[in-house]
Amino acid sequence: MKSFLFSIAITCSLIAGAQQYSNPILSGFYPDPTICSVGNDYYLVNSSFSYYPGLPVFHSKDLVSWKQIGHAMNRPEQLDLIGARVSRGLFAPSIHYYKGLYYIVCTLVDKGGNFVITAKHPKGPWSNPAWLKNVDGIDPSLYFDESNGKAYIIYNSVSPENKPLYEGHRTIRMRSFDYKNLKAGDDEKIIVNGGTDIAKKPIWIEGPHIYSINGLYYLMCAEGGTGYNHSEVIFRSKNVDGPFESYSGNPILTQRHLDTSRKNPITTTGHADLIQTPDGKWYAVFLGCRPYEGDYYNTGRETFMAPVRWQGGWPVITEGDEEVKYFYPLPQPKINTKPDKRFSGNFTYSTRFQGFGTALNSRFIFLRTIKEKWYADQGKKNSLYMKLRPETISGTGNPSFIGFRQSHIKCSTMTSLRFKANAENEKAGLTIFQNEHHFYYLCKSMEEGKPVIQLYRSTAGENMELMKSQPLEANSELVDLLIVSEGPTYSFYWSTGFEEPKQKKWNQLLSGVDGKYLSTKTAGGFVGSIFGMYATSLGKPSSTSVTYSLFEYKGNDDVYNGK
Repeated sequence: MKSFLFSIAITCSLIAGAQQYSNPILSGFYPDPTICSVGNDYYLVNSSFSYYPGLPVFHSKDLVSWKQIGHAMNRPEQLDLIGARVSRGLFAPSIHYYKGLYYIVCTLVDKGGNFVITAKHPKGPWSNPAWLKNVDGIDPSLYFDESNGKAYIIYNSVSPENKPLYEGHRTIRMRSFDYKNLKAGDDEKIIVNGGTDIAKKPIWIEGPHIYSINGLYYLMCAEGGTGYNHSEVIFRSKNVDGPFESYSGNPILTQRHLDTSRKNPITTTGHADLIQTPDGKWYAVFLGCRPYEGDYYNTGRETFMAPVRWQGGWPVITEGDEEVKYFYPLPQPKINTKPDKRFSGNFTYSTRFQGFGTALNSRFIFLRTIKEKWYADQGKKNSLYMKLRPETISGTGNPSFIGFRQSHIKCSTMTSLRFKANAENEKAGLTIFQNEHHFYYLCKSMEEGKPVIQLYRSTAGENMELMKSQPLEANSELVDLLIVSEGPTYSFYWSTGFEEPKQKKWNQLLSGVDGKYLSTKTAGGFVGSIFGMYATSLGKPSSTSVTYSLFEYKGNDDVYNGK
């Protein structure tokens, strides 16, 4: 076990060659990518649903070395997620640049609908939302037409007159957009009805983007739903508002027809956006999934990138039985021959929470909007202080939970904490969380007045069921917790004291626990699994706290190890 947990993984460059990048370019729960470029800079934004801050923003100079520069919605007055289930909140965004200003349009489901925010730089600060009340639908995108100086908003909406001919019958609609006053016009027009061929009953046409290329307007959309049958399709027209011709070779991206038993499959591909490099190359960023068996995956929908080729005036990403690859040649090798892989390949992330002040690393996320400060930097080494509060991860409030995305099929996450429970309802530890009713919780607590290590499994309600517990020495306030994922199973370990990881003796609490319980196929929704430092008093007031001194995540996927 030790060799798996703490060995340094072989780097992607040794396997694939220094002139290649690895997919996903953003591993883990980073769905619905949208991208824009300004000069030699690329900016990418993803959906975040009910995690806070909302809409992570990334920057790159070479399309493969991505650095997170912030979140577009990081203030409570911008984004109220309290009461929202995990897979509600912020759906697919779209980022654009025009005349010195950056724009993001998005949908806050159940809490206001479509909106636009602006910033002078993608790192922020971004404005408060300007709500687009007359835009009824999801997946909004903007198009700024350089030929006439006008702007448009396009989006997924209901069927004509809201009278669907079949399940999944939707439309793509367009309105003019006043980009100076951030308002959508009343001139709504349907530009796609149903999808590529309504006679074949295409479903869930969504995620639209318009591009002007070589004198034609190209409309690219997702089709088939965001699950296994996901795809990307393309249309074109001489006019921005149509009529749009569907490409006879559609879809231009899908993996739904391929052999499900193929090695290291990438599935569910779609919801793409196009980008062109300064030297004229075209690429697509899109979401995809990496199942460990059949259609089971726990990492959620991730951000992939592949080259685009032009055939007869149409952009194509895959065709026939072509697979999306794990490794492609670098898009711009002259810029960077050794890409930064902090979000791809078998990366490791570790922090001892030293001197983070008021802001944790932007890779950490919270469940819903933080309205009271329940965590802090104690101003000394190894000191992430967290209050135990009544809120739980089974509810829809903001619990004492700080999460990090599961980014690999095979991985390990450990944390070190100092904690003494004063009652059986007080618990602090590490969770692997998919949604309110699908998680495991490894924690330190108390049973019959004595300290214990416990493993819980979520239930359909707001309670948890105890799977196993083991006693601790009475004076053991210092505890290390470890969760290991092998894809279809998770294993849970603990140790006392704060020795360095390589010197530790791990006690196995439970191994071979059902991982499919945390898969999207079982749990539903649109998110991926999250490892979370989590402390709770289970609905009762508490004055107890916990201090976390280390968080460490290690990826160990076979495909990056040459297997």
